[in-house]
Amino acid sequence: MTNKTCYIIAAGENHNLDFVAKKDDLIIAADGGYNHLQKQNIKPDLIIGDLDSISHPPPQMSTIPLNSEKDFTDTFEAIKIGIEKGYNHFQIYCGTGGRFDHTYANIQTLAYLSQKGKRGYLIDKDSIITTITNESITFDSSCKGYISVFSYSNISTGVFLKGLKYTKLENNQLTSTCPIGVSNEFIGEESTISVTHGTLVVIFPRKYKPKGEQTCTKNS
Repeated sequence: MTNKTCYIIAAGENHNLDFVAKKDDLIIAADGGYNHLQKQNIKPDLIIGDLDSISHPPPQMSTIPLNSEKDFTDTFEAIKIGIEKGYNHFQIYCGTGGRFDHTYANIQTLAYLSQKGKRGYLIDKDSIITTITNESITFDSSCKGYISVFSYSNISTGVFLKGLKYTKLENNQLTSTCPIGVSNEFIGEESTISVTHGTLVVIFPRKYKPKGEQTCTKNS
């Protein structure tokens, strides 16, 4: 299922569920995420969580109940279900805003995915957050605006930035304690971010997508 997408709808702020699910895609409501889906008349394939945030629990719908006292977030549990079902591409909606600890947990979840050789996107109001591990990500020349790159690993080595306004990083390193990669810019050229060893967090405008990736949103 390399070309199929697992959509995870969390319980954070809803900045529009502007995805178009295909036949073999999977939509999972992570607990209160069901309320967001219900408001936009989108039916999930599965609901997972302790159901304490759902205003009107749906009857006769596939549900995986979780104990309210658990080690992992509902979103992370949903990701694990998606992996078990063979999905490699994940998009997390409503996973930012609200409690910052949950937002950060979702960034950790992106790193978990990329370190397993999968791709995850966290869809924010105006931005998309993703991570790459020991690999590269490329954007075409039509992209405009800001793009930021941070090291999630303590030290990420062999970092290259190409086709961006600031390309000082050429076979250099980034650390998790120095935000030197904030607010870079697209300049109308194909651009590539790569890392030889480590995990990078990449944040770019919501209306764009990396080359070779499935459409992130309707505006992509």
